[in-house]
Amino acid sequence: MCCKGANEKEAETSYSNRRVLEKYLKMTIRLSASCTRLVKFIAGALMKCWALSSAAVFACFFLYWVYGGLLAFLLLCFATTGILYHTEDQLLFHPDQPSHSRVFVPVPTMFGLPYENIYLRSMDGVMLHLFFIRQPAVFSAHVPTVLFLHGNAGNMGHRLQNVAGLYKHLRCNVLMLEYRGYGLSQGVPSEDGLSMDARAALNYLLSRNDINRSEIIVFGRSLGGAVAIDLASRPEYASKIWCLILENTFTSIPDMAAVLLGWRLLHYLPMFCYKNKFLSQSKIHHVEVASVLFVSGLADTLVPPRMMTDLHASCPSSQKQLLQFQSGGHNDTWTSPGYYRSLANFLKDSRLRRVPDGSAIPTDSPVTSTANTSITLSPSLPSTHSVPATLSPMRPPGPGPPNESSDSVSISMVSPLPGDKTC
Repeated sequence: MCCKGANEKEAETSYSNRRVLEKYLKMTIRLSASCTRLVKFIAGALMKCWALSSAAVFACFFLYWVYGGLLAFLLLCFATTGILYHTEDQLLFHPDQPSHSRVFVPVPTMFGLPYENIYLRSMDGVMLHLFFIRQPAVFSAHVPTVLFLHGNAGNMGHRLQNVAGLYKHLRCNVLMLEYRGYGLSQGVPSEDGLSMDARAALNYLLSRNDINRSEIIVFGRSLGGAVAIDLASRPEYASKIWCLILENTFTSIPDMAAVLLGWRLLHYLPMFCYKNKFLSQSKIHHVEVASVLFVSGLADTLVPPRMMTDLHASCPSSQKQLLQFQSGGHNDTWTSPGYYRSLANFLKDSRLRRVPDGSAIPTDSPVTSTANTSITLSPSLPSTHSVPATLSPMRPPGPGPPNESSDSVSISMVSPLPGDKTC
């Protein structure tokens, strides 16, 4: 009996020791992964600005040699912070991914789409490049127009396959904006610069007489979602935007930095340490657009889907909906079954809920079937969905392009879609 009790006690002790060891191993692995991400982040920043980095290291070494370690350490911290601050643009914006993105921009005719090549000046004089893809002239003034804001990598031509789907399934015009410093647009990208570019593009749409200016949709994916939220949060544009569609975007750059590096302490870093902030979580409280659709891919491994849930919860819109796709990744949610049909149904409901002054019917009205709701679509749905003519909010009076029976647009001559590097 004594031997049996001793064996049981020894087994319990051994099990307890194994649990403690497993706990410490997991903590070590997490810490190691976080340190690796931090080192890669700092190394990337130093490589982006090697001349300034070399000067800072030399200055630190010189001060250490002359005055001692404390002053050199303080200068090293200051120099590192400065380098990261000034290289943040290079870490956030990737207009040269792939490497030919600043030279070769695929054009809509490669995808069978008619278009106008447009150049206009932003609010600070920077020349911007845009594509305006318009439905046939007979009914282009009777359909909605989408202002398309893309993510942080590549150029607008890399999104043409997705835009072809919007054009064919939603029966809409599309204005594609190339941010400053991207594609054939001039300038250097920055948070303020992208904001001015989006305003210039919307002002351009409002100046056209051949479209329905009462049905302008602002669509933003990833970084484009942050630009779209900034645009919609400005009081002067609240009544100019009919619908806002946000796809796989983030709450803020500080939040994304904490996610990518895995360091929660970054939440406590002062805001002045960030050159680009994109504070979408706080800005969305000021969005007065009546209809807002949040499209979230639950398989997104870059931007946590919870950020879309948080933005949806904070949005004060009278008609908002969170649409989730189980198999949707960060850059390919638009390929999910039912994607275009879901967007079309949301726009149909938005149109039905409108009152003569252009605003939406309050949520306590009888028409509340999809207001303030969350819908999750499973990948087990059929891969093709036929949208009846009577359900499409995009169908104008008169003849139009042939109806598509599938939500997916198959185009052979397509350039690889670059993945967003950070957001």
